[in-house]
Amino acid sequence: MTVASPTPAPSPAEVRAWLGRYVDAVNARDPDTLAALFAADAEQADPASNPPNVGRDAIRAFFAASIDASRTWTFTAERVHTCAEHAAVDFRIEIDLEGMATTIAGIEVVTFEPDGLIRSVAAYWDDADVTVA
Repeated sequence: MTVASPTPAPSPAEVRAWLGRYVDAVNARDPDTLAALFAADAEQADPASNPPNVGRDAIRAFFAASIDASRTWTFTAERVHTCAEHAAVDFRIEIDLEGMATTIAGIEVVTFEPDGLIRSVAAYWDDADVTVA
């Protein structure tokens, strides 16, 4: 009987590279590119207390609505902490909402598939993490 070997955990450098693709796609504001980074049945919740968007179509719709609701944004991964296929990211997103500058600072927890696609993303932030100028 042959026992399948477990898939080796990605290196921290791989996880950081995969996360870099995500950050670049968020800043490109292209919902199709963003959705393509997710596994077909992935889950995404922003904030984590919301019901998750499940599957690429729902995730694409979330990002498309967010893009439509804002003029611009800059998403920054300020610190990245990796552990096997997981990353916890201290983030800051500066958003122009029709001339109103809004900043959200929080943490995203991302889990990747062995091929680098995103399995799940949950963003942790609440009203105390939002500043409006």
